[in-house]
Amino acid sequence: MNNRHLISFDLQADFGFFKKPDYNDGVLLTYNMLHKPALLGILGAIIGLEGYREKGKWPEYYQRLKNLFVGIEPLEGWHEKGNFQKSVVKYTNTVGYANQDGNLLVEESMLVRPAYRCYLLLEEGNDDHQKLYNYIRQGWAEYVPYLGKNEYAAWFEGTFREYQFSDFVPETDFRISSLFIKEGMLNGKQVVASFSMSLMKMINESSFVYFERLPVGFHPVLRQYELADFAFTDWTLQANTQIGNLYQLEDGETSKIIQLF
Repeated sequence: MNNRHLISFDLQADFGFFKKPDYNDGVLLTYNMLHKPALLGILGAIIGLEGYREKGKWPEYYQRLKNLFVGIEPLEGWHEKGNFQKSVVKYTNTVGYANQDGNLLVEESMLVRPAYRCYLLLEEGNDDHQKLYNYIRQGWAEYVPYLGKNEYAAWFEGTFREYQFSDFVPETDFRISSLFIKEGMLNGKQVVASFSMSLMKMINESSFVYFERLPVGFHPVLRQYELADFAFTDWTLQANTQIGNLYQLEDGETSKIIQLF
């Protein structure tokens, strides 16, 4: 008997900002994709876990949810080949400690209409996981979730799904619907498009592959982001492509493959 639940819900917002630790000509940059540490913060807000309270101490949500397996898929129709629209906003930071010599002018990139499908692998015996299951299914949240900043409120009501699932080990060509950690070169792993005489149409057509180096957690001592190389693509990949932690999901007549990490 399977004592795990694989669920998903969709996060959408008018704007988003997932701050990068680097700058570009004075502009604060944002990651394009929702990453795991940010998603864990959102999940913590949903079930009412505390955030950062004390310097040098991990927030409650991270301590309790860091081992949760998640998957992230940018929502179809909301992005252009993996990229969300971005804009730069200028504002004045009038907080005293930030501008001792006058008002601090800030330029910040932001995502426009970001939207992601978030997958969670929940354990029945874990109280936090059970609470996540119940709250997300009902569309409840203890604190308002947001995409990186308080003013970028996100919503997820009515998007809960639960799947039949199994481990996936490639034996034939396959396509991954979610972001996945790239374990080697993808060049040469694409199945070339061809014309099927039996179907009278092109098969294995593809148009893009998107790469981004994203946070997956925090270094236990340095407390800086630990990063991994991710890819998102509509390529059909050859069966010998090495990618771990893949799962096949069944939702009615629909089947898809995702990675959880």
